[in-house]
Amino acid sequence: MIDFGRVQKELQECSKDFQASGIRVSPKADNLARLVGTIPGPVGTPYEGGTFQIDITLPDAYPFQPPKMQFATKVWHPNISSQSGAICLDILKDQWSPALTLKTALLSIQALLSAPEPDDPQDAVVAQQYLKDYQTFVGTARYWTETFAKTSALGVEEKVQRLVEMGFLEPLVRSTLDAVGGDENLALEKLCSA
Repeated sequence: MIDFGRVQKELQECSKDFQASGIRVSPKADNLARLVGTIPGPVGTPYEGGTFQIDITLPDAYPFQPPKMQFATKVWHPNISSQSGAICLDILKDQWSPALTLKTALLSIQALLSAPEPDDPQDAVVAQQYLKDYQTFVGTARYWTETFAKTSALGVEEKVQRLVEMGFLEPLVRSTLDAVGGDENLALEKLCSA
């Protein structure tokens, strides 16, 4: 049975320390077994400036079994699946210990963003690019961070201008952007399907 008292204590610890760490964990709806973790991209990496969401599911035996974690935000990294968001990290498997917390697991994932391990990949394509063409890897990882992990990398006017340049009418572009909370990719999907 999940120790919900411990889970609540862990959530409180994370929110107390949020200003210093940038790491947040919050429940999905009212279910403490389904959580969302948020980590900032580490400074000095292609992920810098991004905010990455991680879906967390606690197994019945938590904290004696590791939490199941996967990226909800798309990320280009050798140890994270570019398709599913699955994470290859030992503490999420056989190296888990009940002494670890959700926060330490998220800190470990953040550290993994800083120090990829391409010899033990989750995504072989990304790992090969990392090993054989590092500059292209960095460029792709930065592009994915800009595209998927930065909520408002562009101001509204730049987004409007880019969509208008694609041939959509300005009033329609503005109302669609408003409807999707400023998400340029969602706005483009809606405009194309209309």
